[in-house]
Amino acid sequence: MIRVDLVSDSPQETQEFGVSLGQLLRGGELICLEGELGSGKTTFIQGIGRGLEADGPITSPTFTLVNEYRGENLAFYHVDLYRVESRREIIASGLDDLFFGDGVCAIEWAEKAREIVPPERLWIILQHGGEGRRLISMEAVGPGYEDLLSSLEGELARRRR
Repeated sequence: MIRVDLVSDSPQETQEFGVSLGQLLRGGELICLEGELGSGKTTFIQGIGRGLEADGPITSPTFTLVNEYRGENLAFYHVDLYRVESRREIIASGLDDLFFGDGVCAIEWAEKAREIVPPERLWIILQHGGEGRRLISMEAVGPGYEDLLSSLEGELARRRR
């Protein structure tokens, strides 16, 4: 398991972190996002969609639970569990099938599914940092996700130079 901590000073920077991650994804990845309302989860996922060259505007699927987009070479699933009440509801809806698919699956409010998501995943926690700042903590579990996070860290370091 490896961890990378970032600080974003604007919604644009939060989205750009997502773009950088999205450009590294190849399919089969599960990206779990946790954070209170307004912490930047949807903004980060919009960046992932841009990085994947997903079709259409990326909007939060709060009332439909999942929006599906076509990326350059794969499907991108944006899941929002805000209105889900229980793990049983997630399983009954079939959303858990997306956690194991060939596309990229990004889940907002992923803490509601913590017990049923695969142990290997990228878990991202977004927090308010005051004055428009966001604290972004990424934890990779599993060799593929550790490689992904190492690549992201390297890419962000190159961009800062």
